[in-house]
Amino acid sequence: MARAENPAMAGVTREDLRKVVDSFYAEVRQDERLGPVFASAVGDGWGPHLERMTEFWSTVALGTRTFKGNVYQKHVELSEQHDVVPEHFLRWITLWHKHTAALLPAPAAEELQATAAGIGRNLFYGFFQQFAHFVMQDGVAVDYVSV
Repeated sequence: MARAENPAMAGVTREDLRKVVDSFYAEVRQDERLGPVFASAVGDGWGPHLERMTEFWSTVALGTRTFKGNVYQKHVELSEQHDVVPEHFLRWITLWHKHTAALLPAPAAEELQATAAGIGRNLFYGFFQQFAHFVMQDGVAVDYVSV
């Protein structure tokens, strides 16, 4: 059964999402807090990772169903290698807001930002056994509130 098209994503293509993914992860890789976590998790496999993340967001946003995997488990496994702290989530949400806002029409950016906040909330629970609502100020996640 095909998913109904989301009006917020009208006109957005897989290539548009690829640009967001590429620019987002380019900054993640340089980020003082996120860079080391992703470097150890991804290693030299950035090409396949970027492709996989493009398929993830294409599945989520465009209903392509081209992504298969357990996102939750993959991220929770990071806690075995890194001391993941709430600030990692704040930075991730902030960078995602920045790149979606810069590269997509406002309705699509807002839709993907809300989706990322939901994903972040659930992953936050996996790490800290509490759900988080991310407090945004001018596109920056400045804090979180346990909900």
